Order: sequence, then C-alpha cells, then structure tokens
Amino acid sequence: MNAENSHILLVEDDPNDIELTERAFRKVNLLNELKVVTDGQEALDYLFCQGDYSQRNPTDLPNVVLLDLNMPKVSGFEVLKQIRQNEITRFLPVVVMTSSSHDLDRLKSYREGCNSYVQKPVNFDDFVSAVNQLGMYWLLLNKNPNR
Repeated sequence: MNAENSHILLVEDDPNDIELTERAFRKVNLLNELKVVTDGQEALDYLFCQGDYSQRNPTDLPNVVLLDLNMPKVSGFEVLKQIRQNEITRFLPVVVMTSSSHDLDRLKSYREGCNSYVQKPVNFDDFVSAVNQLGMYWLLLNKNPNR
C-alpha cells in the first residue's frame, strides 16, 4: 500500500513498540515512509517545523499521526490538543495507539479530538492485523482534507 506522497508520523517512546510497528508495516507491505519521533515535544517540533525540524516544509503534513498517550516531555493528550488548536493541523487525522485500556483515557482522547482510539494488541499477529486495517483505512480509503 502506498498513497502517493504520503508519510505516517509515529509518536512513540518505546523502542520495542517502534520496532514492532516497523515490522508490522513491512509485513503488510505498507510502503509509506514512517517518520518516528520519540517524545511529545519532538512531535510538536516536527508538526510545527520548530527546533531540529525548522527546515521542514510545513505543507508536507503526514497522512496520519499514530500517537501514544504516555510520552516524555509533553503528553500525547497535549500533543493532540495543540494539533487541534492550530489552523494548519486542525484536520490532520490522529489515531491514538496506546496500551491503555482505561475508559477515561479513551474518552479524553476523543474529547481532545482524536479520530480513532486503538488499544495496541499484545499478540504480534493481532498487531499486524490492526496495522493493516489502519493502513487500508487511513492511507487508501480516507479522504484527508489536507490533501
């Protein structure tokens, strides 16, 4: 799968989950570039072209952001809130991918404006299946207003 000129931003601090996501993307032939940032502040810097990403093209937004909630420096909730408050990123699809099964986390994620909430499956095959479905929907079927 490859939606032309698209990439995915993975906001994840756990090296094992990053590797798992990369393996799952390869297994389901998701060919889109996967950009990885490892804390909430880096995610904001990337999206808003600040700090180390000040030379990045601000119109080159990812097709979708896969956002973990429990992030160092800036929480996933705060990242989501800032995405929704900015005119450029307001409609950027954000999928919360977290290990949290807490109803309050799910409700708060939707209140802050996430498009989808996915609890990370523990089993690799289930994780691959979830990544495949996410890729099919967000990269091929969904019509992103920013594109």
